[in-house]
Amino acid sequence: MTAAPYRIERLVLPDAPGSPDAGNFLQFSKLSDALVLETWGNLDRATPTGARLRYWRDDAYKRMQLFFVRVGGRMVARSWIRYELQDNLGSALVHVDVLNDFAGRGIGRTLLAHAEALAAADGRTVLMTFTEHPADFDAEGPDVLRPATGTGALPATARAVRFAQQAGYQLEQVERFSSLAVPPAPALLDALDREALARADAYELLTWTDHCPEAYVEQMAVLMSRMSTDAPTGGLSYGEETWDAARVRHVEETWKQAGNTSLVTAARHRERDELAAYTVLELAPGKPWLADQDDTLVAASHRGHRLGMLVKIRNLRRLLAGYPAVERVITFNAAENDHMLAINVALGFRPAGYDGEWQRRVDATGRGS
Repeated sequence: MTAAPYRIERLVLPDAPGSPDAGNFLQFSKLSDALVLETWGNLDRATPTGARLRYWRDDAYKRMQLFFVRVGGRMVARSWIRYELQDNLGSALVHVDVLNDFAGRGIGRTLLAHAEALAAADGRTVLMTFTEHPADFDAEGPDVLRPATGTGALPATARAVRFAQQAGYQLEQVERFSSLAVPPAPALLDALDREALARADAYELLTWTDHCPEAYVEQMAVLMSRMSTDAPTGGLSYGEETWDAARVRHVEETWKQAGNTSLVTAARHRERDELAAYTVLELAPGKPWLADQDDTLVAASHRGHRLGMLVKIRNLRRLLAGYPAVERVITFNAAENDHMLAINVALGFRPAGYDGEWQRRVDATGRGS
């Protein structure tokens, strides 16, 4: 590699936010919040500082590398690389952010080239990244870029779009970022609930907080593995993930260590004693105004019974009853995931923005292939 015009420094994670060596981490976290505010105008999509420290640590399933650039002593840009360690061993997720006032100076290009070289040295030949776009453009207008799926769009002239294209990445999928103002109208929830229940006589609903009952953890592992195969991924090169009880418990423990609360509702087929669907809402103590709608899945063999709607409504009712400070729920759906989008729209979710999912294939030297 040629000498970089900017000094790239690696972030070393401290033991805790209050540790004597936490200065760089706290500056990095402040930079991360500033980047979210520049794009979205609020911190809905920002991870609280303490949770970042947990999520960025290496574990048995992933490895992270984080870097930053200073200008005049101030952190102004960051990059990170995520390597999966159990599945998708040929790919890496890379991401670069630069504060608006420092864009156009080559900092982003320098960070991206550095991250790509490290990923290639690790044997990763499929590089993925994402861009974020508020819903302030005409998605049906002429100045948009669409993925190969033909569904969803990004503003073609956006800085992040042009940056990704110039770096050789292809837009493979668009995800819709949606927000639900809570509480939704009780009459609406009641009507949707009645309609769903009428088609789900063979099922009962189970709920838990943070920890799946031991009797169902193996079945939850099966459903969670199907998220990697059943959810639309556009043209992205995602392989199937292998889940077992240990991996489910790992995720639960990660949420717990990050300080989060997870509300889970599952649908069980009574006769088969089989979990057929589940949904998760996450709450972070640093964001009491917000809940994050995480995974929702209905197993293919159980579709057609309105289970997706049923589990989501039950979980929303739990949220409303137990967390009155929550003002909105956010979620993400592939633009081509018509069924789940229809459920969310019926519940009152409205578009807040769009994420572009990009991919680039390289050879072992990091060159495009």
